[in-house]
Amino acid sequence: MSTAPRNFQGKVVLVTGASRGIGAAIAKAFAREGALVLVNYLSNTSAADAVVAQCQQLGGDAWAMPADVRSPQAVNDLVAQALRETGRIDVVVNNAFSPYAFDPENRLRFWDVPWQAYQTQFEGAVQAAYNVCQAVLPHFKQSGRGSIINLVSDLVERPSIAYHDYATAKSALVGFSRNLATELGPLGIRVNCVAPGLVSPTDSSRLTRESVKDALIAQTPLGRIATPDDVAGPVLFLASEWSRFITGQVLFVDGGLVMR
Repeated sequence: MSTAPRNFQGKVVLVTGASRGIGAAIAKAFAREGALVLVNYLSNTSAADAVVAQCQQLGGDAWAMPADVRSPQAVNDLVAQALRETGRIDVVVNNAFSPYAFDPENRLRFWDVPWQAYQTQFEGAVQAAYNVCQAVLPHFKQSGRGSIINLVSDLVERPSIAYHDYATAKSALVGFSRNLATELGPLGIRVNCVAPGLVSPTDSSRLTRESVKDALIAQTPLGRIATPDDVAGPVLFLASEWSRFITGQVLFVDGGLVMR
């Protein structure tokens, strides 16, 4: 194992929805670079504990921290506990979202989508990010630095399949992030988005048929579907000093399906 300093040694990183899928991959990637990772999860304690163990095996440290990020009180308690015990939070990754299945054949068409479906996705995307950002902001302002990365989707730019409620909520999260970047930039706090395409394997993509994946692959210059690890690297980049002059951006991670 290399003895060279690691990019996030001594840093504390909060990753929401980190007990599985993309969130777990992001948590492990930060741990590999020496961070203490706060593995937030909703209810699956055994899965979160497994991610913590993997983070520790990779040479970082991690704590499992349960909280429903849709609840302001739960988030405030989580952040207060983290600051009491670690003294700092350097990076926030808002990855949690309301459950969703990417199933083109069985998706609801617009005329069948109830407003409550939009509301559910807004709560999981925008409200959750709002709660976390409100809770960490006093600490970030005091330290004069901080990086916030919000997970969105390439569907905000190219709705190749009309997942109305999900993609609309993620589009709103982009708007939220850009406004936040504008206001927090003078305080030394950066806000960016990472926008994956379809990622497999994840719970959300398990109902996506191989024929749909093949059609996406055929349109993708890099010729495959993303894995959770493919998403982790760009998140680490936006959290690092390498991106210190980048804010308010959406980084598409979909093999070139979206180019802009």
